[in-house]
Amino acid sequence: MATGTRTRLVAALALLPALTLTACGTGGTGGSGDAPGAAAAGASPAPTGDPVAGVRTVESVAALLPADVRRKGTLRVGSSVGFPPGAYYPDGPDRPPAGQDIDLADAVAKVLGLELERQDASFETILPALGSGKYDVGTGNFGVTTERLKTIDFVTYINDGQGFAVRKGSTALTTKVTDLTQLCGQTIGTGAGTTFEATLVARKGVCARAGKKPYEVKVYSENAATLTALQQGRIDVVMSTINGLRHQAAQPAARTAFLGEYHRLDVGFAFNKGSPLTRAFQAAVNELIRNGTYARILDKWGTSASAIDASRINPPEQNRP
Repeated sequence: MATGTRTRLVAALALLPALTLTACGTGGTGGSGDAPGAAAAGASPAPTGDPVAGVRTVESVAALLPADVRRKGTLRVGSSVGFPPGAYYPDGPDRPPAGQDIDLADAVAKVLGLELERQDASFETILPALGSGKYDVGTGNFGVTTERLKTIDFVTYINDGQGFAVRKGSTALTTKVTDLTQLCGQTIGTGAGTTFEATLVARKGVCARAGKKPYEVKVYSENAATLTALQQGRIDVVMSTINGLRHQAAQPAARTAFLGEYHRLDVGFAFNKGSPLTRAFQAAVNELIRNGTYARILDKWGTSASAIDASRINPPEQNRP
């Protein structure tokens, strides 16, 4: 492969967001296909500005923390890093990560007077690790679903969800997907264990009922592999996060077209069921909303359309379209 071709390919691969969902793993397994190596290529530079710099501890909010946590002063965070604009490595994996989720977690920690011990982890491992006690909190654009609420507590901080994208110029799909029968006969790429995979598998029978050829679902564990499959024509469509696909489509090197929103989901910090940290985190997010830091963070990362008015603990899954 020629050097110029290799450079363009690496730049393109760096742009695929994590196939979660949102960031949106399902059940207790998750699964985004975190790809820090691809994101490290830096094709999507981080915006400037530091809306977190001025955040200070709010004692009335910090007082909601368990006494032992306040004494320790740290929290272990399992963080899925590899998908702009949520969390990625714009300057390489040997430099600190950046993104909306990074800024929000750091701002919450400041309000609570805590330091974060952030540990990179693949998306699909974070939720089980909460149950084992490895992490105190998980970040990775985790969508709130009915199934997940059985084992995980959530404190919401944005409203994102599920969307679709195709190669730029593709005729496989050209309009917003409002019904999965539009996918019949297509090959869809998505991330293992995500809400995307769960949705596609659970509703695969819609094509047979409509008398159409079923769609095929291909699952990938790395974002770069999914983008490569799309660009090489091995899949026709990608199902992933709304914010991630929108961000990706804005990067010329990715050569993708965002087809719009399919299903909205609340997204939150994830905790083991019954965690004593949820009230403090909720109060901290609401403090950031109140003092304007929250809006400045979302504005920085271009995700203001996902803003929420107030954080909630364990809201029900949003109704499907």
